[in-house]
Amino acid sequence: MAKDQTHTIGWADFEKVEIRIGTVISADEFPEARKPAYILRVDFGPEVGVLKSSARITDLYAREELVGRQVVAVTNFPPKQIGPIMSECLVTGFHRPDGAVVLARPERPVPNGSRLA
Repeated sequence: MAKDQTHTIGWADFEKVEIRIGTVISADEFPEARKPAYILRVDFGPEVGVLKSSARITDLYAREELVGRQVVAVTNFPPKQIGPIMSECLVTGFHRPDGAVVLARPERPVPNGSRLA
């Protein structure tokens, strides 16, 4: 399939996006969410700190297995109100054909706050 040139961005645009590694320090139920989700608190190290995110990853992940796991997130989007919480980062993943989300994560441990190279 040919690449759609209307979606091409410049290198300077990509450099603006802060994609960082963080470690999940808590994963709580989010009963007020319209679709099943967790409220994650993710530690991005001393430069960024701990940020909160609403994540619709309940199909494949139990709360207990998320704590201590490193995740890839965008940390410089503006905060977004999602129900009663303010989501401060976007934890990334990939949709499977059945709609479940598989988290993006590093192959090996890296320091919290590291930016995508």
